[in-house]
Amino acid sequence: MESFYNYFDPFFSQFFKWAGLSHENAVMFGEFGEFIMAIILSIILFFIVRFILRSVIIRAIRNSQNQWDDLLLKHRVLHKASYLAPGFFLRVSLRYIMGDSVWLIEFTDFILDIYITIIFTILINSLLSVSSKVLIASSLVKSVMVKGMTQVLQIIMYVIMSLVIISFLLGEQPGTVIAGLGAASAIILLIFRDAILGFVGGIQLSAYDMVREGDWISLPKHDADGTVIDISLTTVKVQNWDKTISTIPTYALVSESMKNWRGMEESGGRRIKRSVKIDMTSVKFCTPEMLEKFRNIHYLSDYIDKTEDMVKEFNEKEKVDASILVNGRRQTNLGVFRAYLTEYLRNKPEINLDMTFIVRQLDPTERGIPIEIYVFSRIQEWAEYEDIQGDIFDHVLAVIPEFELRVFQEPTGADFAGHRNLDKLSQEINLNPPQSIKSR
Repeated sequence: MESFYNYFDPFFSQFFKWAGLSHENAVMFGEFGEFIMAIILSIILFFIVRFILRSVIIRAIRNSQNQWDDLLLKHRVLHKASYLAPGFFLRVSLRYIMGDSVWLIEFTDFILDIYITIIFTILINSLLSVSSKVLIASSLVKSVMVKGMTQVLQIIMYVIMSLVIISFLLGEQPGTVIAGLGAASAIILLIFRDAILGFVGGIQLSAYDMVREGDWISLPKHDADGTVIDISLTTVKVQNWDKTISTIPTYALVSESMKNWRGMEESGGRRIKRSVKIDMTSVKFCTPEMLEKFRNIHYLSDYIDKTEDMVKEFNEKEKVDASILVNGRRQTNLGVFRAYLTEYLRNKPEINLDMTFIVRQLDPTERGIPIEIYVFSRIQEWAEYEDIQGDIFDHVLAVIPEFELRVFQEPTGADFAGHRNLDKLSQEINLNPPQSIKSR
């Protein structure tokens, strides 16, 4: 390269002498001319390198079956590496161009050092991103830990880059600059507080497998209820069911209460837990006519016969006076209704019978007797799950009158209006009694 630039020295000197400059000025301007030529050559070299990358290497990568080399294209690693070529070319060329201009060599070296440092840092961070994607795709480690470690390393690279550039500006060694920053460590910790907490939180999330991308989580404090779409060093993005995005600090998932629905999704069932309240005044013993009616219900025929045999056997054994209903054992319409619900749900294919299955009576309250259904649906998808739950309670509310029971419901305006109409009718009857009453 030295002989290459020495070859052009006489041409530039002769040109500027021909332009009327003195020998010293002609030599100085000749060096500037060679410097401009070096810049032009570095730009040409940049495009040559990019052409080789595009025509040979990138084409070979696209034709390969490996996925990791496709990530090199996605993160533009080779494109970023091509920017190093003109920097190194200029750095070497200046030694043979500006032989006498020491200040200009120092200034251009300073600019080129910063340029190469920035490009090198960007290139290393791109390689780190590619490495993290490869590790996540290979399932060798958990994605949360890989992302956290990658982002920490990238931050460290940017910090090192900043320290190196500051050392260039101050003309000191990077170690001296780092030693000078010891007094500012408290400020640095304050600046990177979220990053440090997020890194620690990310390690805990990964170590205890608390959250993964794709999990359904609920954090009422942060108004977040939806699917995790991204976990980074400092934040977790949750897409709520209304399609809004909630951004939550990573460490909040560790330090605060959170509900993860992954266990439900992996269990094979989704809980249905709902009750209907029965008016207590409608509960009564079953008469023979009621039992005969219930015996014709498909799900109850065997139950009625079996239970009646047990009741009859007990009453005969204890010599119960059957003329009084409270003596001995009797079936109630509420008990038969619970038996019907049990058989109805057992025969519903959408219900998972391998999981908890309860139809129970809760404590009576001033609002009636709650009959609670506590079962699990095989269908977990939200819309279908709600349809199944709705179908069950549509049927429950429709069959309750068949058992001579009433659903408890607080009176509404229509109820009061009905009472007012009855009172008005009663007053009219009192004021205008029928003719038969008058004649008497």
